[in-house]
Amino acid sequence: MGFDNTVTVVGNVTRDPELRFAQSGMAIAQFGVAWNRRRQDQEDEVSFFDVTCFRQLAENVAESVRKGARVVIYGTLQQRSWETDSGDRRSKVEILADDVAPSLKWATAAITRNERPGGGDYRGGHRGDGGSRGSSGSRPAGLEALESRHTGGTPQTRAASSNVDEEPF
Repeated sequence: MGFDNTVTVVGNVTRDPELRFAQSGMAIAQFGVAWNRRRQDQEDEVSFFDVTCFRQLAENVAESVRKGARVVIYGTLQQRSWETDSGDRRSKVEILADDVAPSLKWATAAITRNERPGGGDYRGGHRGDGGSRGSSGSRPAGLEALESRHTGGTPQTRAASSNVDEEPF
C-alpha cells in the first residue's frame, strides 16, 4: 500500500547551498529553508527544513540560489533518525527536492537554459550518457539508500526507466 508524500514549500533560504560530489560523481546540494505561518493570534510559527537536491538540479541550485532568496520547492519528505555520540536519539524531516524555483511574488528572475550533459540543449533530441547516472562503485554510507528513496530505485533501474526527452518547462 503506497502513499504520496509530495510537498510544495515556499520559503526563504537560510544558508547558501553546499555543493559536493559523491564518489560516483553525482552532484548533491544541500541548503536550508524557513517557512513562516501566521497563527490566528498574530504570532508567527517558523518551520525549518533541510533541502537536498541531486544531479543537475544540485548544480543549478548551487549556482543560482543564495541565502535570503525566496524559493518554491517541490519534492518529497524524508525523516532521518540517528544517535549522537552521547547516546541521544535525534531525528529530522528533510525535503528531497524534485524542483526548486525562484518565487516571483516579490521579485523578478531571468531564466537561462543550460546545455544538456552530452551536448545539445533542452529543446529536444536524446540525452547523451551524462556521466555519473547509473555509475557503480563504492558509495558513502546511506547515500545509495537516500538516492533510491528519492529517485525510485537503484541507479541501474533509474537509468533504464528515466524519461530523457522531457523538457524542463
